[in-house]
Amino acid sequence: MKKINFRNLHRDLGYFYIGLIVSFAFSGLLMNHREAWHPDKYTTQTKAIEVKLPAESEINEQFAEDLGKQLGIQDKMRRHMVKKGEFKISFENNDVEIDMKTGKGEIVTFIKTPIISQTMKLHKSTSNFWIYYSDIFAISLIIIALTGTIMVKAGKFSWKQRGWKLAVAGVVFPLLFLIIFG
Repeated sequence: MKKINFRNLHRDLGYFYIGLIVSFAFSGLLMNHREAWHPDKYTTQTKAIEVKLPAESEINEQFAEDLGKQLGIQDKMRRHMVKKGEFKISFENNDVEIDMKTGKGEIVTFIKTPIISQTMKLHKSTSNFWIYYSDIFAISLIIIALTGTIMVKAGKFSWKQRGWKLAVAGVVFPLLFLIIFG
Protein backbone atom coordinates (compact mmCIF):
# COMPACT_ATOMS: atom_id res chain seq x y z
CA MET A 1 0.00 0.00 0.00
CA LYS A 2 1.31 3.42 -0.98
CA LYS A 3 2.01 5.84 1.87
CA ILE A 4 0.15 9.20 1.83
CA ASN A 5 2.44 12.08 0.93
CA PHE A 6 1.06 14.88 3.11
CA ARG A 7 3.18 17.49 1.37
CA ASN A 8 1.55 16.65 -1.98
CA LEU A 9 -1.95 16.47 -0.43
CA HIS A 10 -1.40 19.86 1.24
CA ARG A 11 -0.15 21.41 -2.01
CA ASP A 12 -2.89 19.96 -4.24
CA LEU A 13 -5.77 20.87 -1.90
CA GLY A 14 -4.28 24.36 -1.58
CA TYR A 15 -4.13 24.75 -5.36
CA PHE A 16 -7.63 23.34 -5.82
CA TYR A 17 -9.22 25.68 -3.26
CA ILE A 18 -7.18 28.85 -3.82
CA GLY A 19 -9.94 30.50 -5.88
CA LEU A 20 -12.60 29.68 -3.30
CA ILE A 21 -10.36 30.80 -0.44
CA VAL A 22 -9.79 34.18 -2.12
CA SER A 23 -13.51 34.50 -3.02
CA PHE A 24 -14.62 33.68 0.54
CA ALA A 25 -12.06 36.06 2.01
CA PHE A 26 -13.15 38.87 -0.35
CA SER A 27 -16.82 38.16 0.33
CA GLY A 28 -16.15 38.05 4.08
CA LEU A 29 -14.48 41.48 3.98
CA LEU A 30 -17.49 42.92 2.17
CA MET A 31 -19.93 41.25 4.58
CA ASN A 32 -18.03 42.61 7.59
CA HIS A 33 -18.68 46.17 6.43
CA ARG A 34 -22.14 45.83 4.85
CA GLU A 35 -23.74 48.16 7.41
CA ALA A 36 -21.41 51.05 6.54
CA TRP A 37 -22.02 50.75 2.80
CA HIS A 38 -24.08 48.43 0.66
CA PRO A 39 -21.47 46.64 -1.42
CA ASP A 40 -23.95 44.37 -3.17
CA LYS A 41 -25.98 47.25 -4.64
CA TYR A 42 -25.43 50.83 -5.68
CA THR A 43 -27.79 53.76 -6.13
CA THR A 44 -28.66 54.75 -9.66
CA GLN A 45 -31.39 57.31 -8.90
CA THR A 46 -32.97 59.13 -5.96
CA LYS A 47 -36.38 60.72 -6.44
CA ALA A 48 -38.16 63.01 -3.96
CA ILE A 49 -41.82 62.21 -3.30
CA GLU A 50 -44.69 63.50 -1.22
CA VAL A 51 -47.68 61.31 -0.34
CA LYS A 52 -50.58 61.35 2.06
CA LEU A 53 -50.23 58.52 4.57
CA PRO A 54 -53.02 57.06 6.69
CA ALA A 55 -52.70 56.47 10.43
CA GLU A 56 -49.97 54.01 11.36
CA SER A 57 -52.61 51.46 12.44
CA GLU A 58 -53.98 51.39 8.87
CA ILE A 59 -50.62 50.65 7.24
CA ASN A 60 -50.40 46.99 6.23
CA GLU A 61 -48.80 44.87 3.53
CA GLN A 62 -51.56 45.55 0.99
CA PHE A 63 -51.27 49.31 1.53
CA ALA A 64 -47.49 49.13 1.04
CA GLU A 65 -47.84 47.13 -2.20
CA ASP A 66 -50.52 49.50 -3.54
CA LEU A 67 -48.45 52.56 -2.67
CA GLY A 68 -45.47 51.06 -4.48
CA LYS A 69 -47.59 50.62 -7.62
CA GLN A 70 -48.91 54.19 -7.34
CA LEU A 71 -45.29 55.39 -7.15
CA GLY A 72 -44.46 53.46 -10.33
CA ILE A 73 -42.45 50.71 -8.68
CA GLN A 74 -42.85 47.44 -10.56
CA ASP A 75 -40.51 45.09 -8.69
CA LYS A 76 -41.50 42.68 -5.91
CA MET A 77 -41.99 44.03 -2.39
CA ARG A 78 -39.83 42.36 0.27
CA ARG A 79 -40.97 44.05 3.51
CA HIS A 80 -42.40 47.20 5.03
CA MET A 81 -42.28 48.79 8.48
CA VAL A 82 -42.81 51.95 10.44
CA LYS A 83 -39.78 52.75 12.54
CA LYS A 84 -38.79 55.97 14.31
CA GLY A 85 -41.45 58.01 12.54
CA GLU A 86 -40.49 56.72 9.09
CA PHE A 87 -42.52 54.46 6.83
CA LYS A 88 -40.11 52.21 4.97
CA ILE A 89 -40.84 49.83 2.11
CA SER A 90 -38.14 47.60 0.69
CA PHE A 91 -38.50 46.29 -2.86
CA GLU A 92 -36.07 44.16 -4.84
CA ASN A 93 -34.61 47.18 -6.68
CA ASN A 94 -36.05 50.16 -4.78
CA ASP A 95 -36.28 51.45 -1.24
CA VAL A 96 -38.97 53.95 -0.18
CA GLU A 97 -38.69 56.06 2.97
CA ILE A 98 -41.45 58.50 3.95
CA ASP A 99 -41.72 60.73 7.02
CA MET A 100 -44.98 59.76 8.77
CA LYS A 101 -45.78 63.36 9.81
CA THR A 102 -44.99 65.29 6.64
CA GLY A 103 -45.51 62.62 3.98
CA LYS A 104 -42.24 63.71 2.35
CA GLY A 105 -39.73 61.10 1.38
CA GLU A 106 -37.73 59.54 -1.39
CA ILE A 107 -37.47 56.54 -3.65
CA VAL A 108 -33.96 55.16 -4.00
CA THR A 109 -33.43 52.97 -7.05
CA PHE A 110 -30.42 50.68 -7.16
CA ILE A 111 -28.96 47.79 -9.12
CA LYS A 112 -26.78 44.89 -8.06
CA THR A 113 -23.04 45.54 -8.22
CA PRO A 114 -21.60 43.12 -10.81
CA ILE A 115 -19.33 40.39 -9.40
CA ILE A 116 -19.44 41.78 -5.84
CA SER A 117 -23.12 40.94 -5.46
CA GLN A 118 -22.57 37.40 -6.72
CA THR A 119 -19.52 36.95 -4.49
CA MET A 120 -21.48 37.98 -1.39
CA LYS A 121 -23.99 35.23 -2.16
CA LEU A 122 -21.26 32.74 -1.21
CA HIS A 123 -21.91 33.61 2.44
CA LYS A 124 -25.69 33.80 2.12
CA SER A 125 -26.54 30.76 -0.01
CA THR A 126 -28.77 28.08 1.51
CA SER A 127 -28.94 25.64 -1.41
CA ASN A 128 -28.22 22.04 -0.41
CA PHE A 129 -25.49 21.76 -3.05
CA TRP A 130 -23.67 24.81 -1.72
CA ILE A 131 -24.03 23.69 1.89
CA TYR A 132 -22.49 20.28 1.10
CA TYR A 133 -19.77 21.85 -1.02
CA SER A 134 -19.00 24.30 1.81
CA ASP A 135 -18.81 21.36 4.24
CA ILE A 136 -16.29 19.63 1.97
CA PHE A 137 -14.39 22.91 1.71
CA ALA A 138 -14.32 23.25 5.52
CA ILE A 139 -13.02 19.68 5.92
CA SER A 140 -10.40 20.38 3.25
CA LEU A 141 -9.26 23.50 5.12
CA ILE A 142 -8.83 21.35 8.23
CA ILE A 143 -6.78 18.86 6.20
CA ILE A 144 -4.69 21.69 4.72
CA ALA A 145 -4.07 23.05 8.23
CA LEU A 146 -3.17 19.66 9.71
CA THR A 147 -0.93 18.56 6.83
CA GLY A 148 0.80 21.94 7.04
CA THR A 149 1.77 21.19 10.66
CA ILE A 150 3.90 18.21 9.65
CA MET A 151 5.54 19.73 6.59
CA VAL A 152 8.29 21.57 8.51
CA LYS A 153 10.83 19.08 9.76
CA ALA A 154 12.48 19.26 13.20
CA GLY A 155 14.07 22.53 14.18
CA LYS A 156 13.20 25.81 15.81
CA PHE A 157 10.31 26.44 13.34
CA SER A 158 8.78 22.96 13.63
CA TRP A 159 5.32 22.13 14.97
CA LYS A 160 6.87 20.68 18.14
CA GLN A 161 8.99 23.71 18.94
CA ARG A 162 6.93 26.67 17.79
CA GLY A 163 3.93 25.78 15.64
CA TRP A 164 1.68 24.43 18.38
CA LYS A 165 2.12 27.63 20.42
CA LEU A 166 1.05 29.80 17.48
CA ALA A 167 -1.89 27.46 16.79
CA VAL A 168 -3.08 27.74 20.40
CA ALA A 169 -2.77 31.54 20.16
CA GLY A 170 -4.78 31.41 16.93
CA VAL A 171 -7.60 29.62 18.79
CA VAL A 172 -7.41 31.73 21.96
CA PHE A 173 -7.47 35.11 20.17
CA PRO A 174 -10.97 34.80 18.62
CA LEU A 175 -12.28 33.23 21.84
CA LEU A 176 -11.03 36.20 23.85
CA PHE A 177 -12.52 38.55 21.28
CA LEU A 178 -15.91 36.83 21.63
CA ILE A 179 -15.72 36.87 25.43
CA ILE A 180 -14.67 40.51 25.69
CA PHE A 181 -16.79 41.99 22.87
CA GLY A 182 -19.54 39.35 22.54
